[in-house]
Amino acid sequence: MKRKILTMLVLTLFALSSAGLLAQGQEEAAAAAKPVAIEFWTTETQSDRMATIQVLIDTFTALNPDITINLIPVDENALATQTQTAAAAGTLPALFEGPAETAVSFGTQGVLDIQATRAVVDKIGKDRFYSGPLKVLETTDKSSYYALPYHGWIQGIWYRADWFEEAGLNPPNTWEDTLKAAEYFYQPDKNQYGILVGTLPEAYAEQCFTPIAMSNGAALFDADKNLVFNSPEMKEAVEFYAELAKFNPPGPQTWRARDYYLQGKMAMFFYSTYIMDDLAMLEAAAGSLTGDNFGDLSGADFDPELVKNTRIAPIMTNESPAGYGTVVALGFFQQDDPAKTAAARKFIEYLYTPNAYITFLHMAPGGMNPMLKEIASNPRFQNDPMGLFKSYGPEKMAEIIDGLENVETFSIVEGVRIEEASEITAKQIIPQMLYKITQEGMSVDAGMRWAEAEMRKLID
Repeated sequence: MKRKILTMLVLTLFALSSAGLLAQGQEEAAAAAKPVAIEFWTTETQSDRMATIQVLIDTFTALNPDITINLIPVDENALATQTQTAAAAGTLPALFEGPAETAVSFGTQGVLDIQATRAVVDKIGKDRFYSGPLKVLETTDKSSYYALPYHGWIQGIWYRADWFEEAGLNPPNTWEDTLKAAEYFYQPDKNQYGILVGTLPEAYAEQCFTPIAMSNGAALFDADKNLVFNSPEMKEAVEFYAELAKFNPPGPQTWRARDYYLQGKMAMFFYSTYIMDDLAMLEAAAGSLTGDNFGDLSGADFDPELVKNTRIAPIMTNESPAGYGTVVALGFFQQDDPAKTAAARKFIEYLYTPNAYITFLHMAPGGMNPMLKEIASNPRFQNDPMGLFKSYGPEKMAEIIDGLENVETFSIVEGVRIEEASEITAKQIIPQMLYKITQEGMSVDAGMRWAEAEMRKLID
């Protein structure tokens, strides 16, 4: 049955793609005139995702019989080391799919073909992309991009729009409005809480904190790679975060406390777009509707109106707007044979055509979001196999994905990749600091001095 479904998908994609692909310019046709074989490394290693990508490859090669594409799964954690090995052996693939920060690292090592990347961005149209992901992948001299943004997830504050409207409160788009709402809805005597921010020393806390810090102009490093963590802007962000944490459910908290929201006991919480199916579907929400995870939650029935009553504030603003998310990129490795680069370019351009792009994104509805603006409102994108996006509607989907416009990261400053920032994240220094301040009573000044000292140990 699975083989039959994949065969039907090949035929469907072939029919949908034929007209556009057969009309591509003579320049591309001439470049790929001789038979050529290339490798495509992907970090989508799950068997079902590999099968879908292979369908896309089969459709493309049916229309381009002189091009052969070998799909190679590479674990995301092994991508950097395998690239180093392949570069030393002169066996780099023509293209890869992987995290944007990894792509920037490859670019700084000089193994990427940024001219090919720029040519594809120009052909697709720079203005069609969300600006945030392009900024993350921009080269230091701003003349090109290390790779092309392809998909990713967005984090924001998901909130009870019906509660906010009834209370006459503004959406949590700014520091002021977020704190005001967190305090207003905090009623612990009724087992109701204002917000959820991470206070355990783990990745979730840093994911919550990052857009808050960046919206205040705070950073870990400047473009010259000087540590600038202990700044007035960062102190204000830490103080604000600690204040928000007062309106959390009791105890040190992590993402698991989303249960309070799904059981109607919380006004807002930080989360990525991976929460979308939990809000809309009983099967996905079931694990958060029990009393198993928290002593003060007895469980609740699934609320089919929750998805309608929930909205997202994907951008946090104080001194400037900032968003947080993860971008996955497509990139070209340098090749000795121009025909391989031409074939890789042609395939990547195909992957951005609407039908191929949407087929790829539908592998993980909510988790994989488009980097081209017009795809978010495309009726076929809205009609995902799970029926998830229909629960949100085109307007809300566009609102969610618009968070990509302002995606930022501590690891890239003005196009400069800061390796030490990634090490700081890996060592969970910021989450440990937040835990010490919010749960152990350490002062903000002392907590920041501790964090700065730990950061300098890594740098030195």
